[in-house]
Amino acid sequence: MSEDNCIQSAMVDSLFDIFEELCEGAVSVDENARIVWINSKYLNLLGVADEDEVLGRDVQSVIPESMLAHVVETGQPILLDIMRFNNRHFVVSRLPLHNEDGVVIGAVGFVLYDSLDYLKPLISKFELLQQRLSSAEAKLAAARRTRYSIANIIGRSQHICDLKEQARAVARHTSPVLILGETGTGKELLAQSVHSASVRRHEPFVAVNLAAVPENLLEAEFFGVSPGAYTGADKRTGLGKFALANGGTLFLDEIGDMPLQLQAKLLRVLEEQEFEPVGSNAVQRVDVRIIAATSQDLEAKVRQGGFRSDLYYRLNVLLVAVPPLRERLDDIKPLSEYFLETIASRSGDALKVIDPDGLAVLESHNWPGNVRELKNTLERACLMCDSAGLSADGLRPFVPRGATAPVTAAAETGLSLPARIASIERQAISRALEMTGGKKAPAARILGISRSQLYDKIRDHRLYD
Repeated sequence: MSEDNCIQSAMVDSLFDIFEELCEGAVSVDENARIVWINSKYLNLLGVADEDEVLGRDVQSVIPESMLAHVVETGQPILLDIMRFNNRHFVVSRLPLHNEDGVVIGAVGFVLYDSLDYLKPLISKFELLQQRLSSAEAKLAAARRTRYSIANIIGRSQHICDLKEQARAVARHTSPVLILGETGTGKELLAQSVHSASVRRHEPFVAVNLAAVPENLLEAEFFGVSPGAYTGADKRTGLGKFALANGGTLFLDEIGDMPLQLQAKLLRVLEEQEFEPVGSNAVQRVDVRIIAATSQDLEAKVRQGGFRSDLYYRLNVLLVAVPPLRERLDDIKPLSEYFLETIASRSGDALKVIDPDGLAVLESHNWPGNVRELKNTLERACLMCDSAGLSADGLRPFVPRGATAPVTAAAETGLSLPARIASIERQAISRALEMTGGKKAPAARILGISRSQLYDKIRDHRLYD
């Protein structure tokens, strides 16, 4: 025997002796899983007086839950396990034994502890790590769940009633959805509402704004990156939005800003339901519903060559148009009430109420920034106004001047008689308010009507001075 083999043999013998001394019992079996050796500690644990009672017997006939036969059969160790014997539980370790040719000739088992108390620190640490992992997974899942449902679409106008019906109808299908609407109309709120009403409501909702991601990072953002795809890439696989949204919904905001090269790859995912991560040749299957949104005229972009026609028609299966706020001024009151409650709750300040004059000011603005602009205007007014309510005088500094669209002669062309009369009345009221600096009582006297009538007409005509 060579010197190296002698050292190895001595090391094995020494380690075995130390291990046997430290553990609470040891037993070994042959290739047929019959007990060939058992130390006195194990005999005491089993309550056996003489080793002759167990030598030569099948190990499971002596220790019913022993896994040594499995170790002999597979040649794989079971480094740590809990084994029950009668009413006691042992922490055990099982190792295969090989001859010089590497053939399994038996196995040895050690009882590391005869009480689970020794494992409590390890178990406690494991449970703590498991709790942290579960908490992190729960937070991640919560971040990918929707915050809004169809009930969160606020308004009483016919436009909003129709929009809610559309959202419910679209949610019943799995085809792509294209949402059109100006900036600030609430396109993502509608997308979340559709998702939360669909069969995918318990799966992820992942949103990405294409206008906010640098063009050179968009492909990685969507499809992920395989390890080592490029210099500096993470050694771990980086998941893209499609992988994160698998089983759920992927919301693509400002789809009109997507580069043409990426449009072709998106079309392939929509058609084939598969993609390849950046730097990988492995195809990944995916089940994702696409909801896209844009404030741009996609048909015009298609004509100009800035957007693929095949992708446009693939996305435009279910079309939903969100009306601008200027077309549903009846919704300003419920929206304002909701925003004021939200602002008061967040700031801890008393709830501010808009009086009729203040509401008339809001309803006379054409709101180019739509619902987002209304929310920001109210928030600024709440922060800057010390009064308990929001009057016309309190709101005017925060609403842009010249917000109303004056009726011109060109606009009057073709109007019916009632419309012409309404136009003249509107101009008269505007002129009276301008002459009195916005004061309602003197303006009403100039017009020869009561103040309450003036309030009604201001609301009817959506104007202020």
